[in-house]
Amino acid sequence: MTETLNSAQARRIALAAQGFTRSRPSSVASRHVHRVMDRLGVLQIDSVNVFARSHYLPLFSRLGSYDPALLDRVFLSRTTHYVEYLAHEATFIPVEDWPLWQFRMDDFRRRWSSEDSWVSANARTLSWVQDELRVRGPLRPADLRADAPRERGTWWDWDDVKLALEHMWRTGDVAISGRRGFERTYALAEQVIPDRIRSQEVSRADAIRELVRRAAQSSGVATQADLADYYRLRDRVAVTAAIADLVDTGELVPVSVRGWERGGRPLPAWRHRDAVLPRRVDAAAVLTPFDPVVWFRDRALRVFELDYRIEIYVPADKRRYGYYSLPVLVGDRIVARVDLKADRAASALRVQSAWWEPQARPEDAVPIAAELALAASWQGLEHVSVSGWGDAADSVYQALQALGGAPVTRHVHPRETAS
Repeated sequence: MTETLNSAQARRIALAAQGFTRSRPSSVASRHVHRVMDRLGVLQIDSVNVFARSHYLPLFSRLGSYDPALLDRVFLSRTTHYVEYLAHEATFIPVEDWPLWQFRMDDFRRRWSSEDSWVSANARTLSWVQDELRVRGPLRPADLRADAPRERGTWWDWDDVKLALEHMWRTGDVAISGRRGFERTYALAEQVIPDRIRSQEVSRADAIRELVRRAAQSSGVATQADLADYYRLRDRVAVTAAIADLVDTGELVPVSVRGWERGGRPLPAWRHRDAVLPRRVDAAAVLTPFDPVVWFRDRALRVFELDYRIEIYVPADKRRYGYYSLPVLVGDRIVARVDLKADRAASALRVQSAWWEPQARPEDAVPIAAELALAASWQGLEHVSVSGWGDAADSVYQALQALGGAPVTRHVHPRETAS
């Protein structure tokens, strides 16, 4: 008999699977970072730094304030347990998972294998870059640019050198060996990935099955689209077969979630057998747009009633919520979104806008204020400034004032004075 869940139960299962029922530690150590990664599986990387780069935020959301240098040590050092690959978008993954992505590397290689492809037209560039990495070891793109032969013509066009590095990373010939600031350092895969890992062979079917299994663990309860999106698996036939296998072994349990429908029909869904249904979720957290909780728009709308789209590329005068609005979780509900900016020169966390979601309650302003104060402290900012743009702005400002601690001020957002 198919198990039936209501929407609130599904939300709590999903949040528990993502680690939001665990208490935040009083002091964050590397073991806590690894524990979060065990739950997430991947950590998406993003360059936007208006508040904090995206990959720093999921740890803050789950662990509270921590030293960002800890993330750098754990993920970016040469002795790291992690490496970068396109496991969703660009993400950190456990280095042990490298063989799971051979099928994707092979797909990239096939995509560029024709005689009229960019790869064929730029074989000399690819060979030169590969030779440089083999002889000199890990290099930044700038290192290659400085030493490239001074020939004129398209062969040594700098964009082609960058494309060569990116292509070889996608095909698994090159790996990211670290970063300096935010600039990648590239190396041949054998210089980064241990031989015992690189020598492992995992079939396409087995890899997709394992990734679907992990997506189910990280999601708690999910539809087929949710499971496929977690690792951006485009092979629908393989995903369907993987789900069937996992149901047969008892690892996935078919469920029906009230309200999870399409065209008036229930959406098939599955719960991982180890998923926990907590009685309640007491978390409060500011989420990055690239947190697995909200990164798939269909799931965010279905699970949290959050219709979420990033507005970075929307013209300023047409933005509804702000440049980089962040969803705010309180309990098992996403109750608001806040557009944050770290004004380093003024040592201020600027709340550029604050908006309620339909499921918000008046008392939610208090935990939101506490999270914003914690966010300012985490980023080393001395005070918080709140604009008047957004229907939650005044409530958030008042809750911050009542909280005490760091000074709280107001500022005017350009949208407030626009005619």
